Amino acid sequence: MSDLALGYLSFPILLLMIFLRAPVGLAMLLCGIGGLWLATDGTTVFMARLKSEVFSTFSSYNLSIIPMFLLMGQFATHSGMSRSLFKAAEAWLGHRKGGMAMASVGACAGFGAICGSSLATAATMSKVALPELRKYGYSGGFSTATLAAGGTLGILIPPSVILVIYAILTEQNIAKLFAAAFIPGIIAALGYMVTIAIYVRIYPEQAGVKERVDLGARIKALGAVWPVLVVFGLVVGGIYNGWFTPTEGAAVGAMGTALIAFLAGALNWQVLRQSIVETATGTGMIFFIILGAGFYNGFLALTQVPQEVSAFVTGQGFSPWAIMVLILIFYLILGCLMDSLSMILLTVPIFWPVISGLDFGLTTEELAIWFGILVLIVVEVGLITPPVGMNLFIINSMDKETPMTATYKSVLFFVASDVVRVIILLMFPAITLVFV
Repeated sequence: MSDLALGYLSFPILLLMIFLRAPVGLAMLLCGIGGLWLATDGTTVFMARLKSEVFSTFSSYNLSIIPMFLLMGQFATHSGMSRSLFKAAEAWLGHRKGGMAMASVGACAGFGAICGSSLATAATMSKVALPELRKYGYSGGFSTATLAAGGTLGILIPPSVILVIYAILTEQNIAKLFAAAFIPGIIAALGYMVTIAIYVRIYPEQAGVKERVDLGARIKALGAVWPVLVVFGLVVGGIYNGWFTPTEGAAVGAMGTALIAFLAGALNWQVLRQSIVETATGTGMIFFIILGAGFYNGFLALTQVPQEVSAFVTGQGFSPWAIMVLILIFYLILGCLMDSLSMILLTVPIFWPVISGLDFGLTTEELAIWFGILVLIVVEVGLITPPVGMNLFIINSMDKETPMTATYKSVLFFVASDVVRVIILLMFPAITLVFV
């Protein structure tokens, strides 16, 4: 069997392992090691890579940004910022039809600005918002779907761990990617709120209305979210203005949220230990996936699969726009099977050479940033796409009384909103590139 055929054969094997519930990082690692063994007729190459790949990957200075952002999210969770965000959004929006659900989306967007993780945003905000949504008569399916969709804002609104990984893979500027994600993130939050407004008019019985809060109470609730604004402004503003590097910004953000948690009386030795352990666990999971992807992508590079795919696609005579649409559709389908980080690590080394060779009237840097935001959005959609959206399972595990089918039915409205947003950003790249 030729190396190229071996490379193509590895894809169905990888998907089969994932379907059989093997951890994605382990599946990619085994496919990479097995592929290198067969392609080189021995253990010399993969043993040499095993010796060098681990050190060269995990000693990367750029990757140190990941545990810092995860630690920042942990401190933000324990400091009560999530509750303050929800109470502020609730005070301003709760009296509207569907307002409590809109408040949940707004709070998710705010928390995503200091967290960087979709799953963490969904899980944290669910603890705060689910009881309130139930209290005011919101149906279980509508509530869980809203929080699952709102949680996806955690990886779109900067800072974002997934954007950091994409920047490293495509050798792009992290600060510019963060800036490019800002407007699409706002559009996403507003799009979800419009979706909620439409939903509650179609199904008015699934949402209640909270009494209006007076202006003084609204301003007081808004004043309680100043820590979020300070951390977000310091981290993202500092990175964008060149005050410090993204890695330094992540460290500053982690220190800032720790200080806020301490001043709020929420940071003791037990919370500190729990935050560090959970950060280490999350970092270990991400790094293992990165290691597995490194081995698998190294094997694919050896078999020339990315180059052959690029040559085949560009040789078919399709327009650049048709190729882009096909790639985005592939991401939507793959999102039903894999988590967002694994998709990015697995596919970007294959698809980016294809996209970079096409003419969209943009510079290479602009193209990389635009493509990165589009990929991030469709990966985000995969988190709430039935039947295997990760956020759906996270939220459903926290509300076992709600059937998964009810969540599926309601979340399709948010998926439709995401599809509309992808189409808008695809047709108008300038929206993404305003601050670049």
